[in-house]
Amino acid sequence: MRAIRGWFRDTTGGLPRTFWYLWTGTLINRLGSFVLVFLAIYLTQERGFSAYQAGLVLGLWGVGGAVGTTVGGTLTDRWGRRPTLLTAHLGGAVMMLALGFAHELWAVGLGALLLGLFAEAARPAFGAMMVDVVPERDRLRAFSLNYWAINLGFACAAVLAGFAAQAGYLLLFVVNASTTLVTAVIIFVKVKETRTITVSAPTGVVPVGALRTILTDRVYLLFVALNLLGALVFLQHISMLPIAMSDSGLSPATYGSVIALNGVLIVAGQLFVPRLIRGRSRSHVLALAAVVMGVGFGLTAFADAAWFYGLTVLIWTIGEMLNSPSNATLIAELSPGELRGRYQGVFSLSWQLAGAAAPILGGLVREQAGNATLWLGCAVIGLVMAVGHLLSGPARERRAVALRTVGVGPVVTPQSTAPQPAAPQAAEPVATTRQ
Repeated sequence: MRAIRGWFRDTTGGLPRTFWYLWTGTLINRLGSFVLVFLAIYLTQERGFSAYQAGLVLGLWGVGGAVGTTVGGTLTDRWGRRPTLLTAHLGGAVMMLALGFAHELWAVGLGALLLGLFAEAARPAFGAMMVDVVPERDRLRAFSLNYWAINLGFACAAVLAGFAAQAGYLLLFVVNASTTLVTAVIIFVKVKETRTITVSAPTGVVPVGALRTILTDRVYLLFVALNLLGALVFLQHISMLPIAMSDSGLSPATYGSVIALNGVLIVAGQLFVPRLIRGRSRSHVLALAAVVMGVGFGLTAFADAAWFYGLTVLIWTIGEMLNSPSNATLIAELSPGELRGRYQGVFSLSWQLAGAAAPILGGLVREQAGNATLWLGCAVIGLVMAVGHLLSGPARERRAVALRTVGVGPVVTPQSTAPQPAAPQAAEPVATTRQ
């Protein structure tokens, strides 16, 4: 018992109060996140859209999210974290209800586009605020705890949504909008602004413009590109997996129970992951995560029963559990303080581009080449990601060390023939994260 108390104290102790308010808002919001889980089934069964049309609507959600993360990242740095979060949550709640009442394809598509814009505009602000308030030594724990809350809510939402859908799909939209409003209230009442003014760069260091900084940061952009590949695979569980299970004769409630295994496994094991991967090469962890995730999705090509689909979910969930905290801490270490919101926005943009492309590409591949080709292609992408992480990892670690040493973003300095220092082993080495 004493060992359990010690583990709990080591896992949750010492984190700032603002973090726990954000954590609570995340949990409440995810408990009501019914809509995205069942949107593909809702569009094909309730609205009578084809798989391609459903993929198009989900793609428009992603397009809106891409705009939202870009705008949200800029507002986060210029306007502030708190007002950006409040505006995004209030707008998201309104558009959630509007989408629930939309019927025609154009109206559903427009609703999805605007909902994606507001919902994803909050992501850079939330990520920047987490980095603002949590010291570097505690970020691995904090991001793991937040990811745990996301998936606890997701697991419960997936099961409850399956039964709520039987009472009427409109209920899903109403509950989702309500929990989003509750999160906005928590932020309004309990969370203060965390943005600070960044000090000037040291003498001899010439900072470049914000946009140019990001566009010339090849190390970070390659990291974002690898995440984009992973997101294209991962988001098939929202778009094409429910359709594949429906083709196998399985009900929406069965899909809800199967996909809930993802959240259940993360809730049961995610808090142990930081200790498991602590002290290990982040590049190796990310490469292993990519292989495991690719294998899990690849096996879906052979699934034809609920237990088999459940097994594939458990496998790719292990890859997700390894990937998320490593991604989250790398984003924090590779983001200059004065551009933190915009760097967070660019990373989130990879998720939104995948959100737009994954359902459309998945639907096209499935209709043109077949179900098996889609899932085996996911396995191939996982292997490509693994190689990419192994090759690009050393450069990422050198960049993280340089940012910690200099304290600013990518800089223009005179070329030096001196060798760059090797990346030291971080105290806690290892993130939307499920989205």
